[in-house]
Order: sequence, then structure tokens, then C-alpha cells
Amino acid sequence: MFDILLNIIAPVIITAGLGFYWAKSGRAFSTETVTGLVTNIGAPLLIFTTLDNLDMQLSAFFGFAMIAAIAAVSFCVIGFAILFLLKLNIRDYLPGLMFPNAGNMGIPLCYFAFGEPGLALAIAVFTVFSMTQFTFGVWLSSGTNSILQLAKTPLIYAVALALITKSLGVEIPQWINNTTGLLGSLTIPLMLLALGVSLASLSISHIKLATGLSLLRLGMGFAVGYGLALLFNLEGVERGVIILECSMPVAVFNYLFSLRYKRAHSHVAGMVLISTLLSFVTLPALLLFIL
Repeated sequence: MFDILLNIIAPVIITAGLGFYWAKSGRAFSTETVTGLVTNIGAPLLIFTTLDNLDMQLSAFFGFAMIAAIAAVSFCVIGFAILFLLKLNIRDYLPGLMFPNAGNMGIPLCYFAFGEPGLALAIAVFTVFSMTQFTFGVWLSSGTNSILQLAKTPLIYAVALALITKSLGVEIPQWINNTTGLLGSLTIPLMLLALGVSLASLSISHIKLATGLSLLRLGMGFAVGYGLALLFNLEGVERGVIILECSMPVAVFNYLFSLRYKRAHSHVAGMVLISTLLSFVTLPALLLFIL
């Protein structure tokens, strides 16, 4: 079992650690360029290739996406209630509680833990949370409508195109598959490197509040994921993916949005950093549980 855990966790920690070291050593790393490559090219093509080669019924994929949507609503309701009781600003802190790092950490972990089936289901979760974050999440932080921002997100079109071709039984030429597969393979290592670089640029501020909210994010995530697995009688890969994705730390995008819209960005940076460090500690136990 130790070997299995090492095979899953080591690639994630080492790759993110390389990004962290790269940034701390003063070497140039254009986060904007890398994020642009992942968001506009890598992730959409990874999604397209994975869904096109998906060895499951589309109804199962949509069903799992629905469960992910229920998870997002659950995080919103629970987070709102707790922040209201603690008299903390909802717009400042709810995005950090609501949106886990389903992409940079969740996708690689699900892939290393469960292979291609886990990757496909993780993409369903990632798509739901991405759509929600670029609409409701941006509205929370900015107070403005963000439908246009969603319309500019390539992964939406990648999902739509892949599902259309899949449902119609359209056979994609091999040269297209090879090209999308090659470019899509950039996504996971670039995501992890960017995660490490982002963590290197953050500082811990107001550590008490950030630690408390980080523990809340991880604990709430596990409770919701486990509850949904029981509610929908999920087993095997589906059970593992929903628990793992829900239990991820605060997404880095929450920090970027808080910085852009001046929403307690120092607190949110602390939540990202502390929750990520804590998740590296809790991952072995979490993986032992779901495996």
C-alpha cells in the first residue's frame, strides 16, 4: 500500500515542488503565459481527447457532473451559513470555501490513482466547478455579471464538441487525435508547475483565520464528498474521485480573483497556501481511505 501511495503522491509533490524551487531560485517563470497555455490550449485539448476516447456512457458522465454540481451547491450553502454565523464577509471568503483545487491538484491525483477512468470523471468535476467559478464565483468577487467571461472560456467548447462527436458516433481522424493528445499532455505537468510557482509567491498573513478556514475547506470537502458517495451509492472509481475532488484545498484562482477585485487577498492567499500544505499531510490518509 505504501508503494501505491508513493506512486500517486510523489509525482504531484515533486512536480509542484520543482515549480516552487524554480520560483524561489529567482528563475523566470511567466505564470500568465503558462496559465494562458493551460487554459486556452492544454486543458481544452486534454478534455476533448479524454472525452472522445471515453469508455463510458454519456449518461454516466452527465450523471457524475450532476453530482459535482450538487457538491458545489452544498459548499455554497454550508460555507454561507458558517460565514454568516461567524460574521465574516461572504464575498471575501465564500469563493475559497466553495471552489476546491479540482484542476491543478484534483485532476493529476485522480489520474495517478485511477488511471483514464479517474481522469474522465475528474474532468467532469473540473468542468462543473470551472463553469461555476467563472460565473457565480466571479459575480461573488466582483459583483458583476460574468456570462461573457464564461463565453470566452475554451474548455466549454471543448466539452460541447467532444460530447457532440461522441453522441453522433463521429470518428476523429488519427492525426487530429495525435495532435490533441500531444498538446493535451502538456496540461498536467504545467498545472503542477504553475501551482508550485503560485505557492512560492504567496505569504502567510493573518494565520489564525486562514488556518481555521483552511481546515473548514478540507473538512467540509471530505464530509460533502463522502456524503454524496453514500447518497448516490457510489463505488470504486466514482466514489474515490468524488471524495478526492471534494477534499482538495482552496483553488489558486480564488487568490487571483481576490487580488483582482480587492477581496481580502492576503487572507485568501493564506487559505490557499495553508490548505495546500495541510492537504499534502492529509493525502496519505485520504488515499488509504478511498483505495
